[in-house]
Parts: sequence; C-alpha cells; structure tokens
Amino acid sequence: MFTEHYIAVLLLRADQEGEVGPLYQESFTLLTAESEEEARGKALSIGKRREHSYQADDGTLISWKLDHVVDVCVAVDDELTDGAELYSRYFRDYAAYCNVEPLLGGQSF
Repeated sequence: MFTEHYIAVLLLRADQEGEVGPLYQESFTLLTAESEEEARGKALSIGKRREHSYQADDGTLISWKLDHVVDVCVAVDDELTDGAELYSRYFRDYAAYCNVEPLLGGQSF
C-alpha cells in the first residue's frame, strides 16, 4: 500500500471563564496515511493532542477542546507544490457562509 496526503478539518472550541460564548477555531491539518480510516484516526489523535488549558493575562482560565473532526479527505492535488489545491468544499447559502467567515466582511473575531 502507498500513503496519500489527506486534509483533516478540525473544529476546536475555547471556553473562557466569564465569557458569554465560546471561540471556535477551524484548523486544516495535513496528514499522510494509507487509508481514510487511518487518516481519521490520526485526525482525532492530533485534535486531542491540541487540547490544552492556560491562564490568560487577566487570570481567567481558557480551555481549548476538540469539538469535532468535521471532514477528512484526500488532498485535491496529488503533489504538494506551489499553487496546489489542498481542500475544497461546495455550498449554496452564501449568506450563511458570510455569517461564519468574519474576514469576508472585514470583521475581526
């Protein structure tokens, strides 16, 4: 068997004491694996390893947890060279996309 490049989309969640709601991070992670099943296992392990907690400058506790492995798929282009497409997805509801992509509207998170 040969290895392929996979892209895992991980969703991490940060909870901070005293904050109204959580902060989410969407992470696109490159993996090498011999199968999608192996890549999914690696994605879960990597996401779990990224979980951590720390104290902010103001003393409040911030905890990052893996919320979900959103997707795992073979990289679109076989060769990882300049300009290679790694991951793509399709959607119809542009307004919904704008609601979750603050940079599109010039907002900061």
